Amino acid sequence: MADQTATSFVTYELKGKVAHIGLNRPEKRNAISDRFVEMIAESVARAESEAKAVVLFGHGDHFCAGLDLAEHVKKTPIQGVHGSRRWHAVFAGIEHGTIPWISALHGAVVGGGLELAASTHIRVADRSAFFALPEGQRGIFVGGGGSVRAARLMGVARMTDMMLTGRVASAEEAERWNLAQYVVEKGQAREKAHQLAEAAASNAEISNYAVINALPRIQDMAKEDGLFVESFIASFTATSPEAEERLRAFLEKRAARLKTPGSA
Repeated sequence: MADQTATSFVTYELKGKVAHIGLNRPEKRNAISDRFVEMIAESVARAESEAKAVVLFGHGDHFCAGLDLAEHVKKTPIQGVHGSRRWHAVFAGIEHGTIPWISALHGAVVGGGLELAASTHIRVADRSAFFALPEGQRGIFVGGGGSVRAARLMGVARMTDMMLTGRVASAEEAERWNLAQYVVEKGQAREKAHQLAEAAASNAEISNYAVINALPRIQDMAKEDGLFVESFIASFTATSPEAEERLRAFLEKRAARLKTPGSA
């Protein structure tokens, strides 16, 4: 039976092996405050302890409109640094944890909301989603990891354009720019994200860990260093007991075959 609880700004529901974590401050378009970040951190820790994958979504009309500016303007410079570094630590727990995260995006995916989405491994946007980085117009700079994660997804030129001009990208543009991997009809992002999360949850645990932790690190390496590390990761995963059983099932034709595009 699914367990559902609500803790102010964050809801948590376990659906089988998939945890659904909801941003729950709809009256503020799910703007993220320091308290909000800590509640996200608590949900990350809980999901790590009991789920095999996570769907991250927003309650109300928007995924997340970003930083709570009312709180931010009251901070001293050093408080701002500490706050930014806390965002980095919590979002790193998503990106470099042990389980896959799929975000379901709708409405505003703006500023810190885009930074949060960029820390997930797969992003599903419905056609109502729009993406922006208005920090330049607000007189500030990204502080939740966007200069690294979002810039690597869409490229520095795209991100520079968004920050300098206030350009707003549609869901379709976001898919072309690699900010989203799937675009679905309005209201269907969470359902699609759950389907993807279930598929990821069925993988070998060691393979999922390697994919979400080794791939981004290899991208930071020189070509030959990356290839060298890949050999060890490949060997280590392939010789695990679970991999041996899965490979045997495939060879004995007991495993499901790949579904080709267009197949039922």
